[in-house]
Amino acid sequence: MPAPVKPGRGKGTMKIPDRFQGRRAAGVSPALNAGLPGEAPAEVPSPSGDDELLDSYSQTISRVVRQVAPAVVNIRVLGTRRDARRGAEASGSGSGAVITPDGFILTNSHVVQGARELEVTLADGSVFPGSLVGDDPETDLAVVRINAPQLSHAPFGDSRAIRVGQIAVAIGSPYGFQQTVTAGVVSALGRSMRSSSGRLIDNVIQTDAALNPGNSGGPLVNSRGEIIGVNTAIILPAQGICFAIASSTAEFVAAWLIKEGVIRRSWIGVAGQNVPLHRRVVRFHRLTGDHGVLVSGIEPGSPAGRAGLREGDVIVAFGGEPVSGIDELHRHLVANVIGVATRVTVIRHTEKLELVVTPEELSRNHQRN
Repeated sequence: MPAPVKPGRGKGTMKIPDRFQGRRAAGVSPALNAGLPGEAPAEVPSPSGDDELLDSYSQTISRVVRQVAPAVVNIRVLGTRRDARRGAEASGSGSGAVITPDGFILTNSHVVQGARELEVTLADGSVFPGSLVGDDPETDLAVVRINAPQLSHAPFGDSRAIRVGQIAVAIGSPYGFQQTVTAGVVSALGRSMRSSSGRLIDNVIQTDAALNPGNSGGPLVNSRGEIIGVNTAIILPAQGICFAIASSTAEFVAAWLIKEGVIRRSWIGVAGQNVPLHRRVVRFHRLTGDHGVLVSGIEPGSPAGRAGLREGDVIVAFGGEPVSGIDELHRHLVANVIGVATRVTVIRHTEKLELVVTPEELSRNHQRN
């Protein structure tokens, strides 16, 4: 194979005498600049409407990135679980967003769960050890803190005000590539997805801003640079179907995790399953729904047992609100009903009964309805 030829040094190259290099005859210069005879001077085309729109879109994305990127971090995780085949300690990474100037960082629960050690890398490359303030597997959210003052932080936006089709920008560290930016639109609102604990996460945002492993925990922001969601999941076989937990949920959960380290929830001590109700029962008792929760088990000494619930009962309302399934029952079992006597409506055989149950606080190792 012939050796590569360096530019300007191959055989047959003509050498220009030094006295002619850089010179142009005065009479020739106007002709060279004027173009061909009879040809009109070339005009620079003005930007079309599409070009202006694209330029505006690019400027918007660039402005958002300048605003938010300094608050986006990479979180490296060293776990406690060991790989059985290699005997090596498991590790991973994810993303997060600084939400306060004194070092509180919002991320996903599944990013930091089981971690023995956390290492946080800021946008400027500085590295800090992180400590877990609290996590909530039911909403897949967690808060980490680093000891660093006066940090750039991203504000929360109102996810209830966003509309389908508006710009959505995701910033994170997919596969460890820090400060990666992808942009798209809000594809749909009001989606639901299961958390690792089995509870339903409501008001999930769907976006086509590309997400990959490592984006988890990073912010989804609007055109004003406000966090409207926390990137949490993708559908691997699909393209452009990604999900983020709404900022209305994230802001509430983050506030409680910073304050108390946990999210308080209640339980009544039943095992149940969703069942349809007979049409005659629905019409006779004038029920608003045609489904309920069949009580398939009751924990001894639980609030449900003390209230008189029995196996075979179908719960159709809680606190005067209809219950058509287990997920709706979970939504009612929140912190503000702990210790509060609450009316539960059940169908026993064909009879409608009103019972009073007092929910108790749900402990982290006691995940029941």
